[in-house]
Amino acid sequence: MQPTTLILGLGNVLMTDEAVGAEVVRRMEQESGTDASMVFIDGGTLSFTLALPIGDCSRLIVVDAATMGEPPGSVRVFEDAAMDRQLSVNAKTVHEVSLSDLMDIARLTDTLPLQRALVGIEPAFVGWGDQLTPAVEAAIPDAIARIRSLLDRWCT
Repeated sequence: MQPTTLILGLGNVLMTDEAVGAEVVRRMEQESGTDASMVFIDGGTLSFTLALPIGDCSRLIVVDAATMGEPPGSVRVFEDAAMDRQLSVNAKTVHEVSLSDLMDIARLTDTLPLQRALVGIEPAFVGWGDQLTPAVEAAIPDAIARIRSLLDRWCT
């Protein structure tokens, strides 16, 4: 069975709150067991190699630290066109490729997931360190609950 939902965590695990996407995906994968309809990927700091798994799934949820002007640990969900707008406003990145670039590749190859969302978590600090700040650590259960809510709504 081909997975239909990709849960993609982004971020650098050596940069404190930048690691939140990877941590959310790690915890969700542990909790989810062997659901063949979902695939979990720690996308690290992004790469063009992620274009293939993004294009292979009909539903995409990206989890990432996102500067939104909110208090640290705030969680927001941007779906479909709102995700596209958020990425166009905050497309700056120091990585090889941005999430916006990956979405453009999917559009150009006609493989853009039918349903997509960005779960953004406001960081408190991004700098060298291997642990999340307390505010961002405390936001993980909320982020997971919002992802589960999206999946419940999308899959029924």
